[in-house]
Amino acid sequence: MLRAKSSKKRIVLPLHYSVKKGDTVMVIAGKDKGKTGTIKRVFRNKGKVLVEGLNIIKKAVKPNPMLGQRGGIVEMEAPLYVSKVMLYDTKNNQASRAKVEVLDGKRVRIAKKTGEQFDA
Repeated sequence: MLRAKSSKKRIVLPLHYSVKKGDTVMVIAGKDKGKTGTIKRVFRNKGKVLVEGLNIIKKAVKPNPMLGQRGGIVEMEAPLYVSKVMLYDTKNNQASRAKVEVLDGKRVRIAKKTGEQFDA
C-alpha cells in the first residue's frame, strides 16, 4: 500500500547557533523588541531559545492533586526563535553579531561592533 506524501514543510535548522545557555541576549523582533534577558535553555531541534522573563504567555492549567498543583491561569515564558534574538554586550550596552576566533587554542566569540569577548 502506498502512503501519501506529507504536506508538512521540513524546516532546515542551522548546524550551530551563536547563542548558548547563560548568554545575555536582546530581542530584535516581536512584542518584546528591545528587551534583554538571559537564556535559560536552547532547543536545538526546534531552533528556539527560552529567555528568562521575556515572551510571557498565559496558559490554562488543570489542577493536579498528586503534585499539589492548583488549577487556573498561569503566566509562563514561551520559546523564541533564535533569529529573533541577538547577543548583548553588557559592558557596552549594545547588541552585536558574534564572530568566532581561535585564541590560545580555544574558540572565542567576539562582538563585531566592539571587539569585546563574550566568553570571559
